[in-house]
Amino acid sequence: MPRSTRAAARNKRKKKVFRAAKGYFGGRKNLYRTAKDAVERGWEHAYRDRKKKKGNFRRLWIARINAAAREHGISYSRFMNGLSRAGVELDRKALADLAVRSPDAFASLAERAKAALRT
Repeated sequence: MPRSTRAAARNKRKKKVFRAAKGYFGGRKNLYRTAKDAVERGWEHAYRDRKKKKGNFRRLWIARINAAAREHGISYSRFMNGLSRAGVELDRKALADLAVRSPDAFASLAERAKAALRT
């Protein structure tokens, strides 16, 4: 039975790491162990930050809605409560987009929210 080597699998694994480390500085791009550590750490950060990205956008949308709502004399929490009482089912992404791109439409929503809170 002929002897088999692991060379092909090892080279494929190393090539994958070096391809992912392309553009790194110094030994991080051409020393296998250092490159592997750097690439794995980068993948950890990428995985974690894909989850964090969703929260970051939600935080941005809430800040934009709050700023626009306060221009109309109402706080964020009362604005959202008024919208839910008025039966307006827009998500925070859409509300933030309205606040930035069409302030007149947001103003009408703010008036609806205030009216729903009065009743």
